[in-house]
Formats: sequence, structure tokens, C-alpha cells
Amino acid sequence: MANVELKNVIKRYGSVEVIHGVDLSVKDNEFIVLVGPSGCGKSTLLRMVAGLEDISGGDIHIGERVVTNVSPKDRNVAMVFQNYALYPHMTVAENMGFSLKMHKKSKDEIEQRVNDVAKILELEPYLHRKPSELSGGQRQRVAMGRAMVRNPDVFLFDEPLSNLDAQLRTQMRMELRKMHMRLKTTTIYVTHDQIEAMTLADRIVILKDGYIQQVGTPVEVFERPNNVFVAQFIGNPPMNILEGVIKVIDGKRYVVKGSTKFPVQDHQGPSLKDGDPVLAGLRPDSIKMGDNIERLQKDWWCSGEVVVSEILGAHSLLEIVIDGENELIAEVEGRVIAHPGEIVPIGFEFDRMVLFDPETKEALY
Repeated sequence: MANVELKNVIKRYGSVEVIHGVDLSVKDNEFIVLVGPSGCGKSTLLRMVAGLEDISGGDIHIGERVVTNVSPKDRNVAMVFQNYALYPHMTVAENMGFSLKMHKKSKDEIEQRVNDVAKILELEPYLHRKPSELSGGQRQRVAMGRAMVRNPDVFLFDEPLSNLDAQLRTQMRMELRKMHMRLKTTTIYVTHDQIEAMTLADRIVILKDGYIQQVGTPVEVFERPNNVFVAQFIGNPPMNILEGVIKVIDGKRYVVKGSTKFPVQDHQGPSLKDGDPVLAGLRPDSIKMGDNIERLQKDWWCSGEVVVSEILGAHSLLEIVIDGENELIAEVEGRVIAHPGEIVPIGFEFDRMVLFDPETKEALY
């Protein structure tokens, strides 16, 4: 078990810098998820921790060791790849025990470790099969098992579930979380899937263009995003963003756009004053309908016109227009049957509203 420290880590390809002085501290036993759009640098960072990519500047520490110039095989990390990377001519047991064989472990020790891990991952019935005889989920469990038998200081996962269908991804997320709870091994996990990030992570690291945008728990990055990018990247559907201006009416501040006005709470944009431009962010799930609006203050209610609605099992998505000009996406509980053009009452949890500077796009807390 070990902590991982990245100190001012830089990566260049020729004259092009793709990772810009990243500092990151991963605690011992922590499950960290690196998330961001394609090309943001998350897989490059992971490969640098693994030693598969040289770094152009800075240092990487694993435990008490500086491993910046240590070869991958000597870092005591285990990596699980997107494409499983199993040897097709070997059985499941041989695949799982291969790295131990390369490290000259005894046959008895290899067999014991493989059997122990196979029991954890429910792979015992498949130990004598070849990868071609397994499903996608079973192959991914074998890839995980091959990493687990090594008893590494750090697990590294590079989008391991992206080749699986939706149902298998859900199942494997649960398996991964249970595995981490059981083994308590420091884990760094890369994905572009924010659902994986939100459900697996102790903390999420959000990257854009080689820069860290925010590090925090899933709740922190969802409720208190650092900037508009994080606000709209985390959350599906993304946060609604409305351009407006601060108006003081009867001593109280509002975000005003056209004839729409949203009350501003004391903790929101404390430095904003009358006439300041602002961006107002509202999570779709902070918009309420039906019985759910009754607990909200009456001045937090209004009405909107339904543009389109979708029932998604236990909740519904609606596109709603307020005052004929302000479009919002609402994610509401239950099966809401609403027809285009219908006028419906809606309410807002304005204490969850986030205000952003329209120039810097940074949050104003």
C-alpha cells in the first residue's frame, strides 16, 4: 500500500506541452478517478505513473520512493487496460499467474495466489478456459485478477469498462468498488464516463487540456463546481447556465434575465452588486414539479411551458421555457406526463444555485 505524489509533472511531445505542471496527491488506500474529455491528458498521466511514458519535468513519488526514472517493472504497480491484453493461447489461470511466473515465484505460490483471487472474483469455474471462451465481463475480471495476484502498491485502470455494454458496466462498477473495499489498495482510475467517476471515486480529478480543473469528492464537484467547464462536464444532463445581471429590488439581490428573476442567497456571489453581469447555474435536479415544489418558498415558484418531455423510468426529463425566452432542462422525480405547449408550475432550489463570472467562467463563492 502506498500514497502517490505528482509534483509539477510536465509532458511534452517535441515542442508541444500536453501536461502542464500537474500537482496531485493520492492518499494511501484512496480510490481516485481521473475524468475529462478525450485529449485532456488523463491517460497520459496514468501512463506516466506506470512508467510507460517518460515525463518531461517534475517528479513522481510512490510511497517513500521517487520513481521518476524507475522502470515500470520495478514500480510495483499493476495496470488494467481497456482491451484486456490477455494472452489468447493461455488459460485463465495461466494469464493470471503469468507475472508471478516471470518474477520466479514458486509453482505452489502462484497456484495459491491465483486460486485466492479467482475466488474473490468468482472465476473459479473458468480457470481452465481460454479467453475466447469467456464473455466480455469475464475477460475483464481476468484482467483485474492478473493485476490483483501481484499484490501491488497501486492499481492503475485505463478505461477498463469502455468495451462493455451498459448492463455489464454497471455490474463491473459494483465489482470494482467491492474489490477496493476488500483490498484497500491505492487506486487511480481513468475514464471519460462521469457515471463511473461519480459512483467509484473517493475523489474525482477533472482535467481539461492538460490542466487540473478541480479535485474533490463527487458531491463537492457536483454541488460546488470551480468553473463553468466542471459545472457542465459533471452531471447528465449538465447544469443549466443562464446569462443575467444582478438587480437589487427592495434591498434583495436577484439574477435577472428579461422578465425572469432568480433570488440570490447571501452565500452566492457575495461581492456581486447591482448591475454586475453574471452567469447563473442551476442543476436540472434542483428544478421541482408537482408535490415536490410544495416544500419550497412561494417566491421560488413560477410557471413554464413544456417543449418536450421524456420518461426515463423513475424520473423524467423536461425541456421548459420560462417567460418565453429562458430554456431550462429539468430532471424531476416520477413519471411526469406533460405535452408540448402545456403550462406547468415549477419550483427551484435557489440555495443550490451557483454563480459564475461571465469573463473568467470561475465560480463566485
